[in-house]
Amino acid sequence: MKKTFTFILFSITCILLFSANVQAQCAMCSINAEQGVKNGNTVSAGLNTGVLYLLAIPYIMAIVVGVVWYKKYRKKNVELNMKREPFHLN
Repeated sequence: MKKTFTFILFSITCILLFSANVQAQCAMCSINAEQGVKNGNTVSAGLNTGVLYLLAIPYIMAIVVGVVWYKKYRKKNVELNMKREPFHLN
């Protein structure tokens, strides 16, 4: 357990420290967005809004599926009939 926790902590630290800066847009999109901001054009604001929509939709769908799955398959009024005998875990 301690080795696993140490490995995960080390991995996360390495990812955060040694990550590279990348450009997420193609050259044409980034030039249009930069020029749009400089010229007062509102197309770049629409581009940013579209990117946020594309980013958010998969997460919203996963949350909806998770909630529906939880509501459908959770058990209600479950009784545990455990005997009064002691049990040992070893």
